Amino acid sequence: MKKQKPLNSLIEDFEDEEIELVGHDFSDLLDQTIKLQHANASEDAEKQTLNLSNHFLIAMPSMQDPVFGGSVVYMCEHNSRGAMGMVINRPTDMTIAELFDRIDLQLEIIPNSHPLGQKPVMFGGPVQSDRGFVLHAPAGKFTSSLKVSDEVSFTTSRDILELLATGEAPQRLLLSIGYAGWDAGQLEKEILDNGWLTVPADLDVMFEVPIEQRFDAAMKLLGFDPLMLASVAGHA
Repeated sequence: MKKQKPLNSLIEDFEDEEIELVGHDFSDLLDQTIKLQHANASEDAEKQTLNLSNHFLIAMPSMQDPVFGGSVVYMCEHNSRGAMGMVINRPTDMTIAELFDRIDLQLEIIPNSHPLGQKPVMFGGPVQSDRGFVLHAPAGKFTSSLKVSDEVSFTTSRDILELLATGEAPQRLLLSIGYAGWDAGQLEKEILDNGWLTVPADLDVMFEVPIEQRFDAAMKLLGFDPLMLASVAGHA
């Protein structure tokens, strides 16, 4: 599997309000994505026959990649320019409360006793691993946010963390460091090379199922035994 790199057409540098973990280098990333998404909607419809947004990518059992082996990726964006998503079953050893300490944002709720503060921050992927990303149920408007579906948004702006600090953020959310990204055509090739299985996303699997059970739960969505697929292409 090729080394992943930032997608200039999907994720660039960050603006002032965005979730910066090691400093504040500012530019405008997701705003451009949103504008491009609307401006090129008709063009993408013509060029893109496979759209895996709001789907799970499930690593084939045979995948030995040290980053993605055994992973489930929720796809946030997939078009003719490339694809991006977040690994949903790989926790880091950092909690949300510890992340807030790191970025000098104080939880108004008590982090040592509130379950929200003790949730793990996820490893979302190897791209932009010094920045934070949030998958969540829709809850108001944020500075840099991409609507994936009627039930899921992908936000990079710090204002969602400020809302989270008050205890008023959506109950369904995943906070990650980094994301997964593919250049144009790269993901399609990996699927054809039997690297991934695909299935429409189940939000209960993503938000409610315990992290260590998400891979098996995602596999069950396929409706058959994945161990039979070692030499079969990964489409569902």
